This record gives sequence, C-alpha cells and structure tokens, in this order.
Amino acid sequence: MTGKIDWYKDLIVWQQAMDLAVATYSLTKAWPKEELYGLTSQIRRSATSIPANIAEGYGRDNRGSYQQFLRIAQGSLKELETHLQIAERIGLATHDQADHLLTSTEGIGKMLRQLILRLTPE
Repeated sequence: MTGKIDWYKDLIVWQQAMDLAVATYSLTKAWPKEELYGLTSQIRRSATSIPANIAEGYGRDNRGSYQQFLRIAQGSLKELETHLQIAERIGLATHDQADHLLTSTEGIGKMLRQLILRLTPE
C-alpha cells in the first residue's frame, strides 16, 4: 500500500504479521496435546504479540511510544524465530514448515526496522 496510512490495518507489516500468527496456529494445531502449555503456547503467544504490539503502538499517538511498541514487536519476532527453531530441532515441525515461517519473520523484521527508522526524528 503506497497511500496515506489512516489505520494500523493499512500497514503491510501488520497484515503480514497477522498472516504469520494465523500460520503458527495452523502449524501448532496438530502438535501433541502435552505441548499445549509448552512450546505450542509459547509460539502462539509470541506470534500474536507481533501484530498486537504494532497495533497498540499505532494507537498511542506518540512517536516515541510507537517506536517502543515496534521494538517490542521485534523482540516477539525474535522469540518466535527461536521457538520455531527449537520446534524443528525436537521434531515438532519439519524443516520446510519452520523455514516457511522463518522466511516470513525475516521479511516482517525488515519492515519493522524500516518503520522504526522512518519514525526516528532527524
């Protein structure tokens, strides 16, 4: 989207973060029930935290607060990447499943960094 951003839902980074969160729910749906309060929960919480923090920061109407929430989203993104790599290493996710989601996290991370830089006063 190249026009004016009137709402956080217009942000491509938020849209892609939402898609990523949905994809993590799909991935973890088939995981063993004994993981529900372990890695499944951790992955779902970190994934949903990304778009939630983008939205919350946007709603603060303060550039500094917005940047801080985008940094929190970045942290949740790195947490998710780590959980996905653990899931692959212990056999809960295949290499292809983890790699597909990690490719998404890489793009989202780049967009978050760009947005933070755009909000930084010169």
